[in-house]
Amino acid sequence: MFRLRIFILLGWFVTAPSLSADLPTAVEPDKRLQSEGKGWRLEKAQVINSERPRILLIGDSILNGYARQVIKKLNGRAYIDMWVNPYHQSKNLNEVLERVLSQGPYDLVHFNVGLHGWQEGRIKKGTFIPLTKDYVKVIKSKLPKAKLIWANSTPVTEKNNVNTLDSEINPTIIEHNKMAKTVMDEMKVPINDFYSLLSKNRQLAKGDRFHWTRPAYDLLAEIVGNSILRELK
Repeated sequence: MFRLRIFILLGWFVTAPSLSADLPTAVEPDKRLQSEGKGWRLEKAQVINSERPRILLIGDSILNGYARQVIKKLNGRAYIDMWVNPYHQSKNLNEVLERVLSQGPYDLVHFNVGLHGWQEGRIKKGTFIPLTKDYVKVIKSKLPKAKLIWANSTPVTEKNNVNTLDSEINPTIIEHNKMAKTVMDEMKVPINDFYSLLSKNRQLAKGDRFHWTRPAYDLLAEIVGNSILRELK
């Protein structure tokens, strides 16, 4: 009972089974990219005051690391939903995205997608930019009045060697971030530079290549929370 009361005070509840059933099952076959925390899911805030802004955070398991801190920072100012998923740029993702956005309306969407797309063949050559453009177009079409913020993908370090970037994976992350930036600049979407922030703080990496420690997630939560408050003014 005590735990339930805490969740209500924060304005949160885990999405109802009927809502989860309406979305396709999210699967990540690569065991190196499994989610930390509760796993892949959509969680919705319990809206009590309809005058308060609604926010949607989209991301992969990195979102699991910083979402709760953002919720705490914006408590009393906005309701925050979160969609944690393992998708990469694809037509299928853009179709699923439209269904997730229908859970709004949202006043702001803070989104990241791409970390799960580094393996060769997952995103066909020449399709990253058009698919990313289509992703943004889906949000703008579904939520024409919403503010958007893009977060680029986080660095990938060597396993058990957090001071060195992974030579197999990280070059693709850099390339994808550059292409995503061209899209966001063209479509006038502000960017939270997760990559640069954590690249300068690689000592805060967890050592499993992809994930980070609490102090690193605190850094991400700070810039996410501040950027949301800035855009909502």
